[in-house]
Amino acid sequence: MPPETTTVAPLLLDHAVPGPPQGCWTVEWWERLPDDGNRYEIIEGTLGMTTAPSAFHQWIVGKCIRLIGIPAEDRGLGAWFTAPIGVILSPRDAVQPDFLFIRAERVADLVRERRIHGAPDLIIEVLSPGNSAEVMAQKRAVYAHSGVTEYVEIDPAQRAATHYRLEAGAYREPLQYDLTGTLRLDCLPDLALPVAALFAGAPDTTL
Repeated sequence: MPPETTTVAPLLLDHAVPGPPQGCWTVEWWERLPDDGNRYEIIEGTLGMTTAPSAFHQWIVGKCIRLIGIPAEDRGLGAWFTAPIGVILSPRDAVQPDFLFIRAERVADLVRERRIHGAPDLIIEVLSPGNSAEVMAQKRAVYAHSGVTEYVEIDPAQRAATHYRLEAGAYREPLQYDLTGTLRLDCLPDLALPVAALFAGAPDTTL
């Protein structure tokens, strides 16, 4: 169990939570965070937080559900989840991806005790204006080290997607897709993810 004596870990200028110094966070501490509507993650022992996403962000997540999540479920290929969801990758890494998929034969091993324990087969993150390049690079490294075999970043600002595949413990050079491209996933080879369809019809595209 975490020690009882805590310090305050600042996240934003107007927001702090009880916990250890940055760099010392563990899953045990993360589990004790308040259910206050914010989305908390720890990456290599450092706590991060995001507030409610934009409508456009959620529209794109909904398209991922419609285009690959529900079809995969209907075919019995596996299970999908969206944030807020706890994915435990190591004692110092707990994340809440926007969308994830786990192949059917792995679901029982990973999905238990309210959380996902281990690396999903696919993680999709929808970038927001507040995402720093440094933090996203760190998160990619953790995903690769943890064994997430496919990782996709969707960039609403550029109307683009980037597809990373795991090879020998690291992500090889990613494939880039613009609005004319269609992304094909190794874990769901019969399902297509047309990039234009992720953004089409959104009632509000404010980032």
